Amino acid sequence: MTFVERKCYFFDAPGAGNTADAARFSRERAAEIGVKTVVVASSSGKTAQVFSEALKGSGIQLVVVTHVMGFTKPGEWEFSKEIAAELRKQGVTIVTGTHALSGLERAISRSPRIGGGSRTEAIAEALRRIVAVGLKVAVECVLIAADQGAIGVDDEVIAVGGTATGADTVCVIRPAHTASFFDLQVREIVAMPRVR
Repeated sequence: MTFVERKCYFFDAPGAGNTADAARFSRERAAEIGVKTVVVASSSGKTAQVFSEALKGSGIQLVVVTHVMGFTKPGEWEFSKEIAAELRKQGVTIVTGTHALSGLERAISRSPRIGGGSRTEAIAEALRRIVAVGLKVAVECVLIAADQGAIGVDDEVIAVGGTATGADTVCVIRPAHTASFFDLQVREIVAMPRVR
């Protein structure tokens, strides 16, 4: 039997204070295993900027997945248009798509007329509670990016998510489309908070 030994980092607490380290760990692991794409969640654009700076000169493609339009306020995109323009000039791909692990399901579960939980939200909650909020975000971003055609499903990616703001969870994922969710594989946890 063969095995591979790699570093795994644990943050004392979740949150934005881990973003710069998460970006560094992403670049290091991508270079170590030959991954060519980093997928990162960013709601305002600030996390995307940190990752863009960290990946400069590496040859690694950055794909940024944003909150869907209307996530916080109807009809509004909370990602900074100025940051989006700057990132696109640098060759960064920005993807905005319906949240794969909530979307329409959330409208049903929040409805006072229908109510109740859904299987999709149960999967999301399991990822959040059992491992880390950032893992749920990373998985969801990979699904969205694959569904939008921003990444393929044959090659591993580094996927990054966070808890509320910033980045605190880094993993290696073999992507899948949302309709093939159970083909997705989290192959490595590179970094995550030890506590929620």
